[in-house]
Amino acid sequence: MSRAAVARKPRASSQARIATILAAARELLTDGGVGALSIYSVAERAQIPPSSVYHFFASVPALLEALTADVHRAFREALNAPIDSHGFATWHELSRLVEQRMLAIYHEDAAARQLILAQHGLSEVVQADRQHDMELGKLMHKVFDQHFHLPVMPADVDVFALAMELSDRVYARSVQLHEAITPRLAEEAQRVFEAYLGLYLPPFLAKRIF
Repeated sequence: MSRAAVARKPRASSQARIATILAAARELLTDGGVGALSIYSVAERAQIPPSSVYHFFASVPALLEALTADVHRAFREALNAPIDSHGFATWHELSRLVEQRMLAIYHEDAAARQLILAQHGLSEVVQADRQHDMELGKLMHKVFDQHFHLPVMPADVDVFALAMELSDRVYARSVQLHEAITPRLAEEAQRVFEAYLGLYLPPFLAKRIF
């Protein structure tokens, strides 16, 4: 979404039109990938004039950035969802629980797979994804810190964001090879995630008492 659209907080009618545009773009992404998107194809799918799409999104990259933000909103909601502390004993188990929530979004949302895992080469989307990953990394750090006494983490490296990016690379490889995230490569992604975190977290961490 453009900065102007965010700044003026669109009225309900504008919000409804934006939702219609994004829904149409999601359908096109699911059907044909990023290459299927154009302002005109989105307008046709949404059954609105192209000028209405241009009013909110000046270009396809701007539209894709808005979709990327929408996908990451789902990731944030997954991380913010309540976690039963009695359901796990180690940080490895917590990491699997969290990663399963993220994986479920990829399984359910073809647009998420197309935007974040497919090889589309759009620098705007890649940059937006990395920026959102930094935010998710801070949120994941907070989740782990809520349940375990963490050691001091490096200030110059966002360990949790990097762990997510590394596991995403394995997911991306699976999508490239199989057009889906297979159970086998999902397992490998989890191994990568835990292996990287394990460079900074000891095998056993004391749980916080609630």
